[in-house]
Amino acid sequence: MSTILQKYARLLTHYCLQVKAGDKVLLSSTFLAEPLLREVYRECLDAGAALVEFDWAFPEKEKILLEHASQEALRTPPTVFPLAMEQFDCYLNVRAPYNLRENAGVDPERAKIRQETMTPANKAYFARTADRRLRRNLCQFPTEAAAREAGMSLEEYERFVFSACKLYEEDPIAGWLNVRAEQQRIVDHLNACSSVRYVTQGTDLSFSTAGRTWINSDGQTNMPSGEVYTSPVENAVNGTVHFSLPCLYQGNEVDGVTLWVKDGYIEKWEASQGQEFLDYIFTLPGTRRFGEAAIGTNYGINRMTKNILFDEKIGGTVHLAIGQSYLQTGGKNESPVHWDMITDMTQGGEIWADGELIYRDGKFL
Repeated sequence: MSTILQKYARLLTHYCLQVKAGDKVLLSSTFLAEPLLREVYRECLDAGAALVEFDWAFPEKEKILLEHASQEALRTPPTVFPLAMEQFDCYLNVRAPYNLRENAGVDPERAKIRQETMTPANKAYFARTADRRLRRNLCQFPTEAAAREAGMSLEEYERFVFSACKLYEEDPIAGWLNVRAEQQRIVDHLNACSSVRYVTQGTDLSFSTAGRTWINSDGQTNMPSGEVYTSPVENAVNGTVHFSLPCLYQGNEVDGVTLWVKDGYIEKWEASQGQEFLDYIFTLPGTRRFGEAAIGTNYGINRMTKNILFDEKIGGTVHLAIGQSYLQTGGKNESPVHWDMITDMTQGGEIWADGELIYRDGKFL
């Protein structure tokens, strides 16, 4: 385990974050990830980082805040996180959950107040990550809670996570550079097109990508990765989309989601499970437009784990996110929400670009 964590730390520090002399770095996680963050801390300092700060979470930290904080406390932002989003060079967020349902059942109105409080910091995050002034990465440390959610033992889940990150390869960085090269062919083709259509069971959705950029997600901003993504033109999405995989957000699971869209605006929605939470989400600013359209390309991730970091990368799927756009793609939609929803494309799914069939049954032609 110590060897794997050392390889993981080197990958995160040198490939994902590209830490260099003088950098200020924020490392954020729960105390469960302490073994990994110790190694990342060591690597950052060896790379010459001038400052490495930690943002730690304990069980039910957010839930306690939302249930017990005064109105003043809900409206008072933290100190370190906003400062880091505005001034630091690198940000690593290591997911290491104690309980993936900690926030289920909290008062949505109090949660909304807290989301509004964090809006300036989140806007700084999206603005500075768009042009890499803030080099960021989101990754996973295996925990019992995440393993249970994925339907695996902890040992099995560790192997899954480490394999998905290519940590069993002799040189993980070389492995991710190969992914970058393979996916570049895809984004080069898509960036030469201006219209895209997703078609599969329950889905026929068209959108414009004119003036937008498809991004090669090669492990630098997410580890693991394996997707290509863009932000569709906000008023140029039309049709129906059905998401065949469960949709999870803030500890809530919503199944069987179907959205009806006209001129970029989600006019109607339904879910077979979780309708009340879906109704609430669509009351929030910017959630009735799409911030992302993407295609999963990591065929090494071949099962759902109820963790969007992995699930959105599943080879043979596509996903769309309601809410916040990625500025680096040219997207303009703003929202406190960015919720990825996934559908399988392996059973007759097609993707058309500028009227040409480029993808069938989960694979590019």
